[in-house]
Amino acid sequence: MTQNEQTNRMRWASRRGLLELDLLLGPFMDACFAELEPSLKDDYQQLMGHEDQDILNWILGRETLVDESLVAITDKIRAHNLSKLR
Repeated sequence: MTQNEQTNRMRWASRRGLLELDLLLGPFMDACFAELEPSLKDDYQQLMGHEDQDILNWILGRETLVDESLVAITDKIRAHNLSKLR
């Protein structure tokens, strides 16, 4: 799979059923995904396999992640969105 194919697939996977989640993931995809290390891109893909409400709660810090491998990517998404608020 080429870089462009992976980005397109993850952009599509980032379109979720919750508007709140779309508002967090869409800008992150546009601004940050292409620059991520390959391992973080893989983590993002794994994150997209989870339920919308779980992803939202993890990004917002409402629930603790059980899967330690997703901590780095959720922290990046959270940091990106917080930087837009400042």
